[in-house]
Amino acid sequence: MAHAIRMPQFGQTVEECTIVEWRKKVGDKVVKGDVLFEIETDKAALEVESFFEGTLLKILVPAGETVPVQTVVGFIGAPAEPIPEVEPPVPKQAPTAAPSAMAPRQRAPVARGAVPATTTVPKQPKRFTISPRAAKLAHDKVIDPTPIRGTGPEGRVVEQDVIAYLEEQGYDELRVTPAAKDLASKEGLDLLYIEGTGDGGKIVAADVKRAVAEKPKPMSRIRRLIAERLTRSFTTTPHFFTTVSLDLTDLLALRAECKGRGMPYTVTDFIMKAAVLALEEFPEVNSTTDGKYVWWHSRVHLGLAVALEKGLVVPTIRCAQEFTLAELHDAAAQLAEKARAGKLRPEEMTGSTFTLSNMGMMDIENFTAIINPGESAVLAVSSAMKTPVVRDDAVVIRTMMKMTLSSDHRIIDGVTAARFINAIKNKLEDIELWKSMM
Repeated sequence: MAHAIRMPQFGQTVEECTIVEWRKKVGDKVVKGDVLFEIETDKAALEVESFFEGTLLKILVPAGETVPVQTVVGFIGAPAEPIPEVEPPVPKQAPTAAPSAMAPRQRAPVARGAVPATTTVPKQPKRFTISPRAAKLAHDKVIDPTPIRGTGPEGRVVEQDVIAYLEEQGYDELRVTPAAKDLASKEGLDLLYIEGTGDGGKIVAADVKRAVAEKPKPMSRIRRLIAERLTRSFTTTPHFFTTVSLDLTDLLALRAECKGRGMPYTVTDFIMKAAVLALEEFPEVNSTTDGKYVWWHSRVHLGLAVALEKGLVVPTIRCAQEFTLAELHDAAAQLAEKARAGKLRPEEMTGSTFTLSNMGMMDIENFTAIINPGESAVLAVSSAMKTPVVRDDAVVIRTMMKMTLSSDHRIIDGVTAARFINAIKNKLEDIELWKSMM
């Protein structure tokens, strides 16, 4: 009997995945451990290996489609083996934004013959289909054919449907410059949605360029997830913020000394260790609440925000209270490298109890961060800057850095937040503490 290939579930929070690429094609031999296809979840790109041996008999979900976990995506079995009947998976369609700045030009519709009372309107097909001649005409005229109602078999769009649609929309090829037409075709824009600013309303290349800039672009899946999670966090969690400014001068001198001795610690390493030590002193900051109950965590699972081109991920250093300064450095570097390579496993991005967001390399004087769902606080670290400060009644130049703690007021009060963030500050300014760890 043929074996069903199911979309695996990577982590409890993953509900759907997108097949990015099939590594095998129908008819290929497959052995256990072969990579069948690559998927993208809302957190990472992963490879899916085969649990069966045989021949890839059928692919039900092609590359580019998103389906729920546990969906049957294909079958493996012996050549010519019968394939069980399964309900075809319904891919999830991304929402499309209605054009606003590119509304269709208002033209007087051309009258068409009345439809006889006995004529039945063709049923809309489950999938859009179009004849080759109709597709070529739509391509030549640089229009999107999907809104066209088809009159062919099972609602298929035929050439006459495209012609009728162009007439209804008042399409006039003479009112489009060749350069504008070529550019619109290259950018995949429908000329019917572009307002012309040339003589007599003619569409020129500049109009197409403007339309390209205004064209709505769908958010990536990871961006949508970030938006959903952080919106939910910020609107359901009462945030409040406390900021301190700490003197980083002596710590930077110590770091330079360590670097000369072959210990390439970063400022983030010291901040991570200081935060972990403070979290052990203030367990309420290392806790979780749903508004009714509070869970105090005996271990510190430290999240480290990492910015990627496609969004933000938070890999987690588990049981960070057991790590030395050097071990924290190595763990953070490994996780950051895996994050940028898209190789993080789901379990490496879940379960954090406190998050550190460091934008020190971005020349930022101060910022606030949104609490990661499931936590009660997040520490936002800004850039170190040379600043005139008063020391012993004299103005001196010191390297200062601001940190802002975002706290959940349901579980952390102002005094606790102030003591906690000052505990981190005091540890970072205590050079003898760091020397004792080396």
